[in-house]
Amino acid sequence: MGLLSIRAGGLPSRLARLVACLLLLGCAPQAQARAVRVEERVRVNGAALYLMTRGASQDLPVMIWLHGGPGGAERPLFRLYNAPLERRLIVAYLDQRGAGRSFDPAADPKQLTVARHIADLDAVVDHLRRRYGRDKVILVGHSWGATLGLLYAQAHPEKVAAFAGVGQPVNEVARQRAQYDFVLAEARRRNEPQVLARIAQIGPPPYSADREIATQRIVERYGGYFHRQLSFPLVLMRGVAGGHIAPWELARFFRGNEVSLEAMNDEALRLDLAASTPAVSVPVIFMLGRHDRQVDSRLAAAYFETLQAPQKRLQWFEESAHNPPFEEPEAFNAALLRLLAQVGAISADGTGGPAG
Repeated sequence: MGLLSIRAGGLPSRLARLVACLLLLGCAPQAQARAVRVEERVRVNGAALYLMTRGASQDLPVMIWLHGGPGGAERPLFRLYNAPLERRLIVAYLDQRGAGRSFDPAADPKQLTVARHIADLDAVVDHLRRRYGRDKVILVGHSWGATLGLLYAQAHPEKVAAFAGVGQPVNEVARQRAQYDFVLAEARRRNEPQVLARIAQIGPPPYSADREIATQRIVERYGGYFHRQLSFPLVLMRGVAGGHIAPWELARFFRGNEVSLEAMNDEALRLDLAASTPAVSVPVIFMLGRHDRQVDSRLAAAYFETLQAPQKRLQWFEESAHNPPFEEPEAFNAALLRLLAQVGAISADGTGGPAG
């Protein structure tokens, strides 16, 4: 699954600080004829899901970004680092149920289930298909979003032109074991007794949501979350100058992440895509960071070898850990478009294709 936390122990993590900065960023696209610039609420079974859609033309293929977490709304990061994709695709940014602007503090956390997220996504897919007259959409998921996207592609292949999994999870318990082995080995190699004591305090997996977050902090310390560190002061400066969102919304984002992680932890521990999803009938792309030890990329590569699909592509990012879209954005954006063209989801020049 690859739990993504944007808040840990009451204090923002590095990614939380980055998201907080980016939530302030304003990205004003250039006015173009028939350009897509929509912000709306899609009402699904008691939830009002926030959906932002951007694109240079209404004639382009439709792609949905699925953020991680669960509950880790990454829309500001996607827009800062990957907005160039909007020149070649209609990009829909969904704040999933319980995340970001879709978070409702009065909602029942028991509604936060894998099945509910798949049903929500189906409603959003159908909404976009109707609006833009498409038979199929492209799904691109990061971390937990990659789990959601692959399960959706398995359930509704007739609506999916291609699926791309970034930092693809496979088996949550195996992921946590690899994560634990990594931090333990690194702490021993670096001879850091305080970190070793903290690992002992956390204990081995399977983890609760709180223990997972604590372990993630150590993974980040050792470069397994971000291999290439970002310039947070610069992001903060750009964010403050932009005004993309009101600062008082930040608490909502953090709280939504916390609620989702806790609500879905037990179900996440039962996820095993190798067993539940040995095959899908849509083209599949995996985009993996060579240094990812948050969601160990070697587990995803092994799953890729056995996964049956009409077409498959595997792309490695040698300077990334768990976040290739943000660590190597230019390479990521170019690779995604190239690979989508290779599997026939878009035309070589990005002006159309089966997704249209």
